[in-house]
Amino acid sequence: MTADSSLDRRFDRALASLRGLSVGDALGSQFFVPSNYPLLKRRELPPGPWQWTDDTEMASSVVAVLAAHGRVDQDVLAGSFADHHDFDRGYGPAVNRMLRLIREGGDWRELASSLFNGQGSWGNGAAMRIAPLGAWYADDPEQATHQAEISSYVTHQHREAVVGTMAVAAAAALVASPDGPPSPTELLDGVVALVPRSAVGAGLRRARDMLDYGDAGTVAAVLGSGRRTSAHDTVPFALWSAARALGDFERTFWTTAQVGGDVDTTCAIAGGVVAAAEAGAPPAHWLERTEDLPGWLPARVG
Repeated sequence: MTADSSLDRRFDRALASLRGLSVGDALGSQFFVPSNYPLLKRRELPPGPWQWTDDTEMASSVVAVLAAHGRVDQDVLAGSFADHHDFDRGYGPAVNRMLRLIREGGDWRELASSLFNGQGSWGNGAAMRIAPLGAWYADDPEQATHQAEISSYVTHQHREAVVGTMAVAAAAALVASPDGPPSPTELLDGVVALVPRSAVGAGLRRARDMLDYGDAGTVAAVLGSGRRTSAHDTVPFALWSAARALGDFERTFWTTAQVGGDVDTTCAIAGGVVAAAEAGAPPAHWLERTEDLPGWLPARVG
């Protein structure tokens, strides 16, 4: 086992990505407040503290399970989601109900597979939480996509939700690579190569072809910005934004947030991916304004 694949190193990378995810999530959520709209246009920070949402709460469970087990254990992950479920964090109604039923003894397999007339959810909720897992598996992007797929099924079983989750994990793994981060084109090409053909994959190919576009609004009009909260309406744009500004968390955040849509989720995804590399860490004064990570999150592996 190399230094870069040691459990301690994996945990450090995952925690760095989680911090970036939490800042993107918490700051992004501030721009659902109408009085903050003018600040977004001027790229000015709202007053703190910034409270994170379900994106960070669920991502923290992913990291906690990896720290305890070294991989995704679906039963443990489902239990962690249910045990730490805070209704006031902005969960969607279907997941709120599902997590309540799991706490009451329900089987996550039956509950997740029965959503939306048995098709499973194609929402962006599994993708929004997964960047830290990609950072954990930076030495093995293929394993990152495999573990991301496993993690998605706990709540989101539609093919597009699963592929969106795999794509975000792949992106974070490639950004956190021990060999150094890729170029924007290499990043999106790498992600496309690691995920199955799908609407998400088609969106990623369009995102790759639009890397030279300077207007994020135009790109979001083509790729989506999470307004429909589906994985294929969310992941391609978030990864386009991350690819365009690797190593620059501030630029990533403002580019992602200014197009609107599901701002906390797109910024959580993009922030978690960019922060998977040390150079992409959020500014210290942004971290200071962001709510601390949950107290139940382990401080180390094991």
